[in-house]
Amino acid sequence: MGASQFTGGRIAAMVILATCSLPAYATNGFNLIGFGAESTLMGGADVAVARDPSALNTNPAGLAQIQGRMFNGFASLLRTTDLRHEDQWGNDEHASNRYTGLGGGGYAQSLDSLPCTAGVGMFAQGGAGGVFKNITTPAGNEDKFSALFGIAKFTGGIGCQVTDDLALGGSFGLVYASLEQNLYGNSTNGIKLEDVSAIRPTFKLGVQYKLTPRVVLAASYTGKTELPMTDGEFRVNTQALGVVTYHDASFKGFALPREIAVGAAFRPNDDWLLSVKLNWIEWSDALTTSTLRATNPDNPAAPDLTQTNTLDWKNQWVIATGAAYTLNDRTTLYAGYNYGRNPIPRNNSTPFIAGILEHHYTVGAAYKWNEEWTVTGGVEYDARIRVKYNNDELPFGNSALSNEAVFFHFMLTRKW
Repeated sequence: MGASQFTGGRIAAMVILATCSLPAYATNGFNLIGFGAESTLMGGADVAVARDPSALNTNPAGLAQIQGRMFNGFASLLRTTDLRHEDQWGNDEHASNRYTGLGGGGYAQSLDSLPCTAGVGMFAQGGAGGVFKNITTPAGNEDKFSALFGIAKFTGGIGCQVTDDLALGGSFGLVYASLEQNLYGNSTNGIKLEDVSAIRPTFKLGVQYKLTPRVVLAASYTGKTELPMTDGEFRVNTQALGVVTYHDASFKGFALPREIAVGAAFRPNDDWLLSVKLNWIEWSDALTTSTLRATNPDNPAAPDLTQTNTLDWKNQWVIATGAAYTLNDRTTLYAGYNYGRNPIPRNNSTPFIAGILEHHYTVGAAYKWNEEWTVTGGVEYDARIRVKYNNDELPFGNSALSNEAVFFHFMLTRKW
């Protein structure tokens, strides 16, 4: 088989999926709407109310509100209720991996010598993937496709009370990303991409300003983080050469986007806390084109592979609103709503990018067992959306992608 045949046609169509495999539980694009239970249960309207170790990943200025020591550990269980792929080959399949677990946590401690609080934390930033089995391929046989993608953030930071009304903060850490892909891997011209990964630095800056005793204004800035994933393997099941394994595969052109968030929190009385956040996410700079390169094949007759594909995501404005109501000395109730328009152009949609969700509703409660321990729990509903598309770079023809999900969020907090 010649190089032009090897890299053209159906191979090129299949390779694009390996260059744009994104998480099955994506919400605001592929960002989660919040981090930690309180942040999430207020719909992600957290920039002005950040006040626990999760502030490391929402607004590090909020660390300054912590006096003494505080730990929180949080976990989320995702139940996909309608993650479905349809195409012109008669497929109408729900992803088989209906449950996904996420987690994280943080610790923060105020400093004796400074009006500051420092902390460290770990956060699931995005990931999981979808597995679609019993799929009819364009050749008429049955196979499967899947993506396993994950992003984790390890970060430390500090928030300082500069004046009685002004707090500033910053967090700095590392982002780890990994990706695996299987698209018709047991069929002729099927592919498998395994073990590409990246570790890159990241940072977030934040400010909170108490305008009045009942009104807080806030903002945060998150820098863009390039994620060139390397050191993987790529396998192609060719008709002429059999299975060819490339021992050096890389995926580039993928990044966590630059973000700017502004918000306000208002206490109309001692029982109510209302919050709003407007978040600008620069997807247009983070996901423009992606390139998969595979070299060092185990068969000398196989050429190196390079495939570049267009993503062209659009920038996204996210509006988040949240409310907390103090029912009594022990119980606080939460509710929130988060909206962000789907940033993925219709003709660039794929069954692995579930970032089409737009409407998110949350409700929950926190219960204070004693002065040290608090448990928080709640539910997030991501409303069903269905997108019809025909991506001419993919082998699916006239297709549709549906997504709907329910999250169950839990957090345990200890103060001392």
